[in-house]
Amino acid sequence: MKVNRPRDGFGSSHARPRSTPGAAPFTLNRRRFLTSSAAATAGLAMLDLARVAHAAGSDRLRVGLIGCGGRNTGAAVQALRADPGAVLVAMADIFLERIQNARRVIQAELARDGRDNQVQVPDEHAFTGFDAYRRVIERSDVVLIANAAKFHPWHMLAAVEAGKHVFVEKPHAIDPHGLRLLERAVATGRQKGLCMVSGLQSRYHTGYQETIRRIQEGAIGRVIAIEENFLRGPYGILERPPGLTELQWQCYVQYRFRWLSGDDVVQSLVHNLDRASWVLGNTAPLRCHGLGGRSTLTEARYGDVFDHHSVVYEWPDGIKVYAFCRTTPGCYDENSSLVHGSEGRADLLHCRITGARPWRWQGACDPYQEEHNALFAAIRNGRPLDNGDYMIRSTQIAVMGQLSCYTGREISWEQIRNSDFAYPPKPEDCRDDMDPPTRPGPDGTYPVPRPGQTRFEGL
Repeated sequence: MKVNRPRDGFGSSHARPRSTPGAAPFTLNRRRFLTSSAAATAGLAMLDLARVAHAAGSDRLRVGLIGCGGRNTGAAVQALRADPGAVLVAMADIFLERIQNARRVIQAELARDGRDNQVQVPDEHAFTGFDAYRRVIERSDVVLIANAAKFHPWHMLAAVEAGKHVFVEKPHAIDPHGLRLLERAVATGRQKGLCMVSGLQSRYHTGYQETIRRIQEGAIGRVIAIEENFLRGPYGILERPPGLTELQWQCYVQYRFRWLSGDDVVQSLVHNLDRASWVLGNTAPLRCHGLGGRSTLTEARYGDVFDHHSVVYEWPDGIKVYAFCRTTPGCYDENSSLVHGSEGRADLLHCRITGARPWRWQGACDPYQEEHNALFAAIRNGRPLDNGDYMIRSTQIAVMGQLSCYTGREISWEQIRNSDFAYPPKPEDCRDDMDPPTRPGPDGTYPVPRPGQTRFEGL
């Protein structure tokens, strides 16, 4: 499926190791990122990483992009700036024009540093269609994945099975089936001693790291509850260009369709939920109940996703996390992670603590760049950088919240663990010539979930 039209800057997006409530805490920092690896795989990892880093007698690291929207375009610039030996060699997207635009932007950004020679993607290495990811993987040492989120775990699995290091943007899955693929990918990457870095970039922010360390050491007393907000207007609002098939249109605005994006709890609120889990010692909730629907964004161009969600999660020891996201324009906006304790409060995104032990972090950090600095340093050092645990855990927290909003039912952690439900078609079954899984009704709008009536198989 090749189309030269779209200019969207927002899209591109069995052994089962499982994370469970009460998992051992794992506080991440740069030093630990670069030094932690499993002893059993250390020797293998050193051999594999050294082979990749010096392929064909060179210190070049070949980088490939799967997805060429705004997020992966930025990730490519950050990856190439992280390592002067990294070279972009292949790119894939559903739309050819998106590849071409991303290539121009990346070259222009690197030209400011005099490093545009790190972009070496001839036209014959610009691949389109649902199977284009395979061609990028076979030509790369490091694969950056930031296309429609449905495909993140499937493409990650293909990359690590081929022995390639990966950066994978959030969300890492959108449904329980995707979580099962993600678990397989993480297990395979660990077996091969590969680096697997998550786009949940909060973990790489040094100010957040220090704030959470202080919270966990008692700076606000006992944590009582956490409030998470991601309230803002919608992503770019696009009208349908002439000439696109229905499938192409849905891929063009993939954030508007739940079979591609998973909707806003997994797309956006996953950042907040990851931080909440981190504050609570990298543990998971027991259950959740959610509310959601469409109040304003009901036109056909908004697809079949909700425009507001509210989820209440119950953690062990009775701690509640109250999580809210909204994509409606003209409303109050807030992006925050607020931790309420018995002796104070922490405003995590401002790295500030008030109450009995006031404190504020004064530094500066670009976590988007730091995650790529850490990835390429780990590859060069031969020490696997593994974000797999929180990739799985935080994604599952988001998925259970989204499904609770859709159904109106309480959803437990165990239900999601034991489910293989997928929004059809499964990522491995998508083809360029397939029919889209949803179509507009007589009034031009798409059917949406109806809480209290919608049910999903196995849940």
